[in-house]
Amino acid sequence: MKFTITDQAIDFYKNELNLTDGDSLSFFVRIGGVGSGGFSAGLYLGIPDHDYISLQKRGLNFCVAEDDQWYFDGMIIDYNEDYGEVTFENKRIEDVTNPS
Repeated sequence: MKFTITDQAIDFYKNELNLTDGDSLSFFVRIGGVGSGGFSAGLYLGIPDHDYISLQKRGLNFCVAEDDQWYFDGMIIDYNEDYGEVTFENKRIEDVTNPS
């Protein structure tokens, strides 16, 4: 399993979450709320409590639990400056909100 996180996305997380070198962020698959029914990426500070893979970049540790690797494998996590938000794109999954 492999995913990519850009320097711009890392800068966003460092600034917004006041992260320092050595901190860990974990991504997970989040099932949408009322009216959505789709999927999105969630994150929390810390490491998963079961098997996971990690990517270390620019002093931070980015983790994905084994159960969520199907969604993040091939994912590119970037920051769109025009919209002021982090973006998630996965060429393996045509529509990351409603994967088939």
